Amino acid sequence: MSSPDPDGPLAEQLLRLTRRVWRIQKRHLEARDLGITPAQSRLLRTLAHYDTPPRMADLAARLEVVPRAVTTLVDGLEASGKVCRVPDPANRRVTRIEVTDEGRETLGELRAARRSAAAEILAPLSEEQRELLGGLLDTLVDGPVPAKHC
Repeated sequence: MSSPDPDGPLAEQLLRLTRRVWRIQKRHLEARDLGITPAQSRLLRTLAHYDTPPRMADLAARLEVVPRAVTTLVDGLEASGKVCRVPDPANRRVTRIEVTDEGRETLGELRAARRSAAAEILAPLSEEQRELLGGLLDTLVDGPVPAKHC
């Protein structure tokens, strides 16, 4: 006979919360009618973190997907005017991906949609509970702090 999994209910709660967050964010994105998929929005948000336009291979590595998946996402975003392919000035065989003005406007809408989704999700919590949750999430996201040795 196997012993009960003490973390099983907690793991299930985390999975349910993840699905709820995804559904609420999707609804908030759809309400803004941005014309992009969740995967395209993730790529666009990732592009915003680069100082100089990245190569497709850089995006694939950062998103942890195969390069072909990035090509498909970029094709869709380029067709809608949110990104454009630009030649690398140092190597004409390399193509870089740049956010357009329309893409920057969309990023602003994405941020607003994510903030409103977060506000809906966190609405039942008091300020004290939000602070506690924030600290717990930091621990989970960053991992345990390494022990100091003398």
